[in-house]
Parts: sequence; C-alpha cells; structure tokens
Amino acid sequence: MWFWCFCSLWDCLTGKNKEANGRITGSVMLMKKNVLDPNNYNASLLDRAHELLDGSVSFQLVSSTHTDPATGKGKVGKAANLEEWVPTMRTVVAGESNFKIHFEWDESQGIPGAVIVKNNHDSEFLLKTLTLEDVPGKGKLHFVCNSWIYPQSHYTYDRIFFTNETYLPSKMPLPLKPYREQELVNLRGDHDVKCPLKESDRVYDYAVYNDLGNPDKDKDHARPVLGGSEHPYPRRGRTSRHPTEKDPESESRLSVPEILEDLVGFVHIYVPRDERFGHLKLSDFRSFSIISTGQFLFFELKKIFDKTPNEFDSFEDTFNLYDARELENEGMVQGMLENLRQKFLENLRQKIPFEFIKEWFPIEGHVFRFPTPLVLNYNKFAWRTDEEFGREMLAGPNPMVIRHLQEFPPTSNLDPTQYGNQRSTIKEEHILENLEGLTVSEALRENRLFILDHHDVFMPHLADINALKETCVYATRTLLFLKEDGTIKPLAIELSLPHPHEFPKGAVSKVYTPASEGTVEGSIWQLAKAYAAVNDSGYHQLISHWLNTHAVIEPFIIATHRQLSITHPIHKLLSPHYRDTMYINALARQILINAGGFFEHTVFPQKYALTMSSDVYKSWKLTEQGLPDDLIKRGVAVEDPSSPNKLRLLIKDYPYAVDGLAVWSAIESWVNEYCSLYYPEDLDVKSDIELQAWWNEIREVGHGDKKDEEWWLKMHTFKELTKTCTTIIWVASALHAAVNFGQYPYAGYLPNRPTISRKKMPEPDDHELKEHPEKVFLNTITSQLQTIIGISLIEILSRHSSDEVYLGQRDTPEWTSDENALDAFHRFSERLIEIEKKITKLNDEDDLKNRKGPVNFPYTLLYPNTSDKSKTGGLVPKGIPNSVSI
Repeated sequence: MWFWCFCSLWDCLTGKNKEANGRITGSVMLMKKNVLDPNNYNASLLDRAHELLDGSVSFQLVSSTHTDPATGKGKVGKAANLEEWVPTMRTVVAGESNFKIHFEWDESQGIPGAVIVKNNHDSEFLLKTLTLEDVPGKGKLHFVCNSWIYPQSHYTYDRIFFTNETYLPSKMPLPLKPYREQELVNLRGDHDVKCPLKESDRVYDYAVYNDLGNPDKDKDHARPVLGGSEHPYPRRGRTSRHPTEKDPESESRLSVPEILEDLVGFVHIYVPRDERFGHLKLSDFRSFSIISTGQFLFFELKKIFDKTPNEFDSFEDTFNLYDARELENEGMVQGMLENLRQKFLENLRQKIPFEFIKEWFPIEGHVFRFPTPLVLNYNKFAWRTDEEFGREMLAGPNPMVIRHLQEFPPTSNLDPTQYGNQRSTIKEEHILENLEGLTVSEALRENRLFILDHHDVFMPHLADINALKETCVYATRTLLFLKEDGTIKPLAIELSLPHPHEFPKGAVSKVYTPASEGTVEGSIWQLAKAYAAVNDSGYHQLISHWLNTHAVIEPFIIATHRQLSITHPIHKLLSPHYRDTMYINALARQILINAGGFFEHTVFPQKYALTMSSDVYKSWKLTEQGLPDDLIKRGVAVEDPSSPNKLRLLIKDYPYAVDGLAVWSAIESWVNEYCSLYYPEDLDVKSDIELQAWWNEIREVGHGDKKDEEWWLKMHTFKELTKTCTTIIWVASALHAAVNFGQYPYAGYLPNRPTISRKKMPEPDDHELKEHPEKVFLNTITSQLQTIIGISLIEILSRHSSDEVYLGQRDTPEWTSDENALDAFHRFSERLIEIEKKITKLNDEDDLKNRKGPVNFPYTLLYPNTSDKSKTGGLVPKGIPNSVSI
C-alpha cells in the first residue's frame, strides 16, 4: 500500500497527475488598452484585470503532431479562459497583468505547437506571452506573442501564435503548415482593396512616397512622387489613404490635430499596430509634440519673432541658449509662449488633456534653456579650431563621407555635356606650404591626402535652391592632410556656384585656405568652414541618416513580415532590428520630411531635399552598405589579409572605422554562428522557399526601382545569406547609432554644424566683416528662429528611450527555444562587452588625438551599451539600439 502512495506522491511532484487529469496549467501576460490611455493611466489596474475574467477571451491549443482529418490541420483543443489575476507575479513592465489558465489536453492530442486566441471583449489588448507548464512529452512551452488582439469582429480569420520553436519551411510540423501559410497570407492583405487601412488591420504592403506633398493646400506644397523611373526610391508601408483632389497620384495627408492625437495614444497614422511605439516609448516621445505644435504654429511663431531681430549678434547670444543666465528679452519670450499656448489650447483643449499640454509646452522658468551640447563642455570655442573641424569628419555625426584623394586636382563625375567643366580649381600652390615638407605627388603616394567632397551631389540643384528666399549655398570640396601625429587638418576649401548664365559653362569657384583667427582672412576662413559644414549637415541628415538607414530598411521590414513566418530562423534573427522603424518613418513623413515640415524649414535643400535624396539613391547598392565594403569604396582602407579584419586603415586613428569594424566583426560572427545552425549547406539556402520569396520581393518590389541592376546577390549560398543579414543588422543598429545619437552633442550647438547659409561669402574689404566678424558669421548661417526649432528637434531625436533594447540584448530571454542559438547569442553579447572595454581604453590613450580632440569629447557613438542593464535612456551619446527606433 505504501508503494502506491509513494507513486501517487511522485506523480504529483513530477506533474504526471496533470497528464492523467488531461490538464495543462499555463500563465498569460497581457496589457489592456486602457492601461495606455493617458486619461485612465492612474485608474485601478485590478479593475481592468477583472474585466477580462468574464470568459470573453479564449485560448485554444493546436497540436503540432496530430492532424484533424476533417480540416487537414493540427487538432484544435477546447477553449480555455483566463481564470485568475495574479497581482503578485513579477512583471517586466508596469501595467502588465498576469492570469492563470488551464487547458484540457492530454497525450492523445500530442504536443501543442500553436494557440488560437479569440477576443470577444469590447476593446483590444496586448498579448505578451503564454507559458505552458508540464506539457506531456515536452515540459515547458513558451509562446512569445507581443501582438495586439482586437475584438474578433475586426478579423475574418483566427489570430494564431506559434511556440518559440524555430523551423525552416521544409521542417515545419505538417499539422502546423497550413496555419503558417495562412498567417503569411493574412499579413499580406489584399493589395487591390483601396480603402484606407484601419488601426486593427495587420497588413504589410508597399507604396511609393506619394504622401509628402499637400497639393490641395497650394502649389508650393506639391511634391513629386518618389518611387518609379523618374524619381527612384525605396518603398514605404502602404496606408491607402484617399487621393488628394488636385492630384490623384498623391495621397491625402492627416490634419495636424490628428497627428497630435496620434502622439498621445490615439491612432491616425496607419502602420500595423504591432509596429507602433510601446507605451513607455510613447510616454517618452510625448515631447515630440512640441515639434508638431511648432509646425502648426510656425508662421505665427515667425510673425512674433519678426517683431524683434531674428539674428544672433554674438557668440555670447548663442551660449545663452544653454546656460542659466536670464535672457535680456525674457519678458518678450514669456509673453510669446503664453500667446502661443493660448492659441494651442483654443484649438486642441477638447482633444488633449491640459496636464500633458503643460508638460510638452512649459512656460515657467527659463524658457529656451537647452542641455549644453558636449562640444561646448570643455571649451566654448574649441569647435572653431581646424583640428576639431577635421576630427569631426572621423568621429563626428557624419564620419562616413571622407574619402582618400587619389587624383589631384579633384575631378567631377557630372556629365560635362550637361554641366560643363566641374573640375576643381584647387592648385598645388594653395596647399604646398601645409604638407609638412612634402610635394603634392609625394603626399598622394604616401596616402596622406583626403577629401570631403559634396560638389557633385549639390551642384545640379544649387540654382533652384539659391532661388529660394534667404538662401545662398555653395557646393564645396574640402581638401585635408593626414599629419604625422595622426590628426587631419583642412588644407583648402573650394566654394562653387553654377555659372550665372547657363550650366554648360561650368562652375564658378573660389579657393580659401587656412588663416589665423583675429584677422579678416581668419574670419573668411571660418566662414569657408561654415559653408562646408552646411553641405555636410545637409548630406548627413538627408543621405547618411534618412536615406541610408530609415528609408532603405523599411522594405526589408515589410518583406520579412510578408514572406518569412515568425517561426523562420531569419525572421527571428532580424525582427529585433525592425522595432519601431515603420512608425518613426510614418511620423517623419507626417512631420519632418513632408512639404512644409521641419526638415524643409531648418535644412538648406528645403523643398528639393527628398528629390535630391532620390538622385543619390540611384547609385545606392546594398552590397556597399556593409562597413568593410564602404571603407574600401571610399579608399580609406585597403585589403590586408594579415590584419584582424582583413583591412588596413589608411588613417590609423579613425574612431568610427576602428570601433565600427569591431562591432561589424561581432555581428558577422553572430550571424554566421546562428545561420549555420539552420543552413549547413548552400543547397539549404537555395531550397528555402520562404527565404527565396523574401529576397525576390525585396529586389522586385521593396527596392524595385533597382531590380535590374546586376550587383544584387543571388541568395544561393550561405555566404550570400550571411553577408546580407550582417549588412541589414549593421545598417539598422550600428550605422544608425553612429549618425543619430551624435546629433545633439555636436549639432546641438548650431554654429558648429550649421544647416543653412543665407548670404554670399563677403569680400575681404567688407566693412561689417572687419568691424563685427562674429555678427557676420552668425548672420550668414542658420537664423535665430531656425536655430531654436532645429535644436528642439535634434534634442528629441538624439534621445534614447527608457525601454531601449541594445545590440546584444533581446526584449525577452525566451525569443527562441534553440539552446544552440541562445549560446551563440550569449557569445555575441560577451564580444560586445569586450568591445566596450576596448573603446573605453582607446579613449584614454593620449596619442590617439582623434578620440577626443580639442573639445575633449570621447568618441562613444559605437559603444554598444550591452553591459548596462538599467536601460535608463536619455540624451547620452553612446549605446547601439537594435533598430532604427528614433
């Protein structure tokens, strides 16, 4: 008798009694919609949790091993409902609720591989996870869902989720294959349906950039469609809003109040709901509404500013934007903001709670007081030195443009039959005395001449740009010399304009060389550097940042959801690097890069900005976006089999390249380790039907304007797969971090990185230049109003959110059940931590002068931040988020 009692006790302890009873215990973690509602955030979480315990939310397990003969799909178990709220269970995020659940399930039904979730409640909720305990024949099973479940009436199909198992299409359990295939069909939607997509739709589809202009407002707000043979461009996510009245090819835009509502939790900008910001990030991002109101009230703001001088008179005026002293016109500013706040409230009082308005648009205390940019922390004028000017091309916010000069004088690739002679007018006598005793030929042979060349990109558009009000931009070439101490210094800056009569006559150029400060020549040299910085700032925002990270990644996101099942190994590899990108891009199209948006008001290409980026996209190649290929293309590195990265840098102390190659190598090793688990042979890559459909769609549709170009990899080999995935991860994580989070530290002080030039270079005998050189400098670059708006913008865009997930981290440890993949990912994280230590050590080496420079600001933009588990976020110039999330 005692033996049977012992067996019964043993069964209880091991969970076999649950099998005998045909029950599986589970727990569900979810978040209700009204937890995220600003109006109800402080309401009782307990009350909300109880709303879901009325049987209106059901879960049905689906077998991965047993097929229902009637349907040909995996057997579906009985519906189970949420049973008990568990307030004591530890949650990851405030606002999450945990519930117990029990399923009737036994060994005769096999092993669950999926779950069908039906929501008959009155509003949506975010399903985070489902965890099953003591599954017969399996043990613990995890379902990582992270998806919004709308009421069942919103769907024509069942919402289904799979376990965290990983399967190639050919390895998927047969009972689950129909569910896998149908889920991809659901996500593709029906492209022929032209109705505007709704918040509950889960459709990933493509559209051209036809939503930037607003032709119904006036002709000045019309913009060309980007995407197609005339203006090739990556595709964006489809929204299917109605066409404008005046141009059927353009999509109508949202009103400003709708955009503002979107930023506080209402839904107007369509992206699939799972692509929207989480509630923590949305809370962080509320301050972005300042920018929205700025756009709404831009002209009113301009009128008020026009009642006073719209210029800075001295550098001291610019420093007053940051320090604690009172502004002389504090009373005027206070009155102005109160006026604006009242207008704002009159329009939106009924739509947005006052307490949030007050938080977004503060009027108490020191009004325009921004955090001091790090470029000013050590010395307020160190940014003006030639050494810092050169260093920022290697360690600033745009360090991926400088090239090795291989031919002197520099040449142009512009068609001479259309643009005439565009060859540089820089001569040997301009630079000879600053070559440390070398001739130009010797400096070329020793690989010591470099160039920041923005001439060809901007020259074709300068006539149109300079026809705009208060704009005078030059196309610039900046020649640089690599000194013996490893720093680079500018040798000459060439400023060029189109010939005033016609383009075929070529360019009108003038060359400027370094001169001491305190002289007229020194003031002119500072202006020449400012004109070059204006070019570089525009290129940085337009190409390096927007086009080469935000825009080019979006088609990969759409194709991944349309063609790769969530159980696919490549989907699991890449999905963390897509987080929040579609939504931030959608917001950018509504607020930043649209006609009349902030980019057009604060960066010099203005209405021609996106058309110019289309011209640059014509030469874009995915195969050149990986860091090693980019460095070789620019000639700043050469192949060297004896070097750790098989590359030798021509500039040894090149912080972006040094740190970047370390991060690239870590990503590459991780991708190779991970992919080798599922693709042991090249044939496995070629025969993967989902992978091939994904790759074909990226080439044919997502980047379809470039589909006929021969550089595309064929995706037939393991090497092609891993190079592609490594490049995608690099672009979405490290490359974006390098161009984004250095914005405020360097460009938060706009005289260092001006975005607009408004006047021609003065002549040496200019009286104002002699008497007031600071005023001439400041009156030439970005105006006071543009500066304040620009600083507000980049302060927000340079911030890490408090829920950031960094490279080497995942938002859930159960992202896969594959222990080998988890081990490989752990090694990846450990490599990144070693890189952090290496970067810290390099920044402390005094002989590496480009790591800190005259501003004494260490280069940390490619510091992974994997070892920091606090995820505090904020205006910190370090940390590589997994994705283009801001």
